[in-house]
Amino acid sequence: MSVQKSTDSSSLAEVIDRILDKGIVIDAFVRVSLVGIEILTVEARVVIASVDTWLRYAEAVGLLSDEAQTESLAYQNQSQTSRLSY
Repeated sequence: MSVQKSTDSSSLAEVIDRILDKGIVIDAFVRVSLVGIEILTVEARVVIASVDTWLRYAEAVGLLSDEAQTESLAYQNQSQTSRLSY
């Protein structure tokens, strides 16, 4: 049994394309307390994704209002129509 090395390397453009296609979410919660007294609380969510990926995620988890969902559907329809025209 031999170990094979992969000679495939990803370019920066391929990596960025994959990140935008799949998306990355970094969710952080920090609480600083001293002697049981909460001094500082920080909540942060960083989302790196394309607009289309984020809209699909937000729609799936119910983050969009009714008006935003309508705009999202219009954007997705326009996006799909432009893909089909190529």
